[in-house]
Amino acid sequence: MRVWGCICLIGLWASFANASPALPGDIIGDLNRLQTQLRDAQYASVVSRATQQATRLQTGNAADRWASALYQQLAANALAHQGQPGDAANRLVQARELAAGEQAQVARWLREEVSLRHAAGQTTQASDLLAEWLESQGAGAPAEDYWKLTRWLADDQRWQEAAEWLERSLNQTAEPDATQRRLALVVYQRTQQTDQALDLLLGGLDEGSDGAHWRQAAGLAQQSGQPGIAAALWDTAWKLGRLDEDGDRWQLIHLHMAGGTPARAAEYLETWLESGDIVRDETSLRLLANAWHQARDRTQALDAWQALATLSKEGSDWRQYGQLAFAWGQDERAEKALSRAQSLGDDQAGEWLATLEQSPRYSL
Repeated sequence: MRVWGCICLIGLWASFANASPALPGDIIGDLNRLQTQLRDAQYASVVSRATQQATRLQTGNAADRWASALYQQLAANALAHQGQPGDAANRLVQARELAAGEQAQVARWLREEVSLRHAAGQTTQASDLLAEWLESQGAGAPAEDYWKLTRWLADDQRWQEAAEWLERSLNQTAEPDATQRRLALVVYQRTQQTDQALDLLLGGLDEGSDGAHWRQAAGLAQQSGQPGIAAALWDTAWKLGRLDEDGDRWQLIHLHMAGGTPARAAEYLETWLESGDIVRDETSLRLLANAWHQARDRTQALDAWQALATLSKEGSDWRQYGQLAFAWGQDERAEKALSRAQSLGDDQAGEWLATLEQSPRYSL
């Protein structure tokens, strides 16, 4: 509270210097004595005397009402020092009402009331008052006050309002810092503005970003329906060494498959199969075969399907290998594969063999 008290003291001296209407000498002297008592921590005496004087003068002429407002400010300052921010804020409300014509001073008291309301735990009222003050200040208000309001609204889970003030905060800020970026990201995610959240994250990513930020960005890209960007982000993070767990390796493959770059998925798979980082089993070979198939690399796809069928010994895998070979004009490979599938009891293999034999291309 000590910092707020200093602000009130400075405001009071400014009020004396620019008093309008002019105050009588005895009133100025009394206000100065109370201000001295305030500096000497005689808070109870200040509250008592200031309250008495404010009440006495509040129904007088313009000069009396102005003096009453200044006494209320002194009482507010003393109450704040006594750890009573809510009561102090109430005194500033009275001061503002009494000094309605002094717009600059009223605005200062409104801003001070905002801090007191928040200190008193009256967060909703504090946010509403800060919004009122910002509206009255226009473009002249400090950017940090826009961010403060955005944060308070987010703390109270008033997400839609927080999003509205976030946009104003960003407009007032050339380059958000790390704390502001985190706040913006939370607000965007809570209001399901995934595209904006992704743009914000991408703007802050660099070689020094940790794995959590790369994961978050990739996740947002997926949510916003941009799997290609998600794959590119994960790939970059992998190359930078920010993602190095086994699960990250598999996620990279799946993202490339979903993101329209299956050949990259297949290349990674083959590299890791050769190095032993991935076990050569049915799961990995099936994924490899599907990746090359999706990439439309005929040679690689047929070889991968043949390797899978050889390992699995499943008639359905041999048939699928044969079907693919037939579709791509590899009749000899198709016949061998379909015959193998038939011998393993695949019910559909015989029909495909008959189709192959009836093909004009086969008879040639």
